[in-house]
Amino acid sequence: MDEKTVLFDAADYAVGRQFLENVQAVLNGRRLDYLVVNHMEPDHCAMIGELVLRYPDMQIIGNAKTFPMIDQFFDFDLEGKKIIVKEGDTFSSGKHVLHFVMAPMVHWPEVMMTYDETDKVLFSADAFGTFKALNGNIFNDEIDFDRDWLDEARRYYTNIVGKYGMQVQNVLKKASSLDIRIICPLHGPIWRTNLNYMIGKYDIWSKYEPEEKGVMIAYASMYGNTENMVDTFALMLAEEGVKDIRIHNISKTHVSELIADSFKYSHIVLAAPTYNNGLYPLMDNYLEDMKALALQNRTVALLGNGSWAPQAAKLMTTKISDMKNMTLLEGGVTIKSSLKDSQMEELKSLSRQIAAEVL
Repeated sequence: MDEKTVLFDAADYAVGRQFLENVQAVLNGRRLDYLVVNHMEPDHCAMIGELVLRYPDMQIIGNAKTFPMIDQFFDFDLEGKKIIVKEGDTFSSGKHVLHFVMAPMVHWPEVMMTYDETDKVLFSADAFGTFKALNGNIFNDEIDFDRDWLDEARRYYTNIVGKYGMQVQNVLKKASSLDIRIICPLHGPIWRTNLNYMIGKYDIWSKYEPEEKGVMIAYASMYGNTENMVDTFALMLAEEGVKDIRIHNISKTHVSELIADSFKYSHIVLAAPTYNNGLYPLMDNYLEDMKALALQNRTVALLGNGSWAPQAAKLMTTKISDMKNMTLLEGGVTIKSSLKDSQMEELKSLSRQIAAEVL
């Protein structure tokens, strides 16, 4: 609300009516002069067409890659409505000076961020966002972020932005030159204190560094025998002193949670049966997702099973070998149908090796 009114981004069509009511209430009879489009994904741009209908004189501020996407999503005439900005350009709405920072592939090619030089606010598009709905408290200092939000912030970053670590690092370097006091992401709480905490998380995640020294075990089990091997192995890790162990049954855990914990932990144990002489489908899907999201710098151990032609460990080895900077531990264990006493020492040896590294 300045000499000219400026709206930053829009909303998903599912909440369109409430969004338009909110805009109208804030404007309180004034017209909307400008819309800044930081990101063209439909959860943030779906209402642009409705805004154009209600505020026909509104001009749209975006970069050269923004407007072709507007043409793809909408049919209204952009003639006379476009203000095209590039890296470092500024725009004055009166008291406020807006400074534009390009952030391509964080996580779409047209993404940019807008920095209000007057109030020192960064409108950060999808960066620094998180899954989950706000419950009335919209600022980070009104919530227990570690308890209630961190897991969802990690799941959000790793599954949406995870592949683009290098691009995130580039944007973090740009942001370090700005005097930022508030970060307004398009998802989740607004950051007005302890900004370095969230920026630090993005730095770790985008470097693909483990957040925690610990063990994540992801398993699939047809009849409970692979699950039994995993439970036995987890107890062995605990007996060796490993305290941070997280087990996921991939048949019951959404792949986005598996990816989030893969980014979190330093060591990953994968356990699966052979399925039609191939890899259990959900394990195959998880590993393909891991590769697509460019996870790296992890240590991986494998536990396999098969009743007549065990192939799971071999196939998982091939998948992991296709990923960057992954360390595959020797001494993986393969059972035939069920875990036998004769293989307990083999399993114990692998647990000691992992525990030595974690501890």
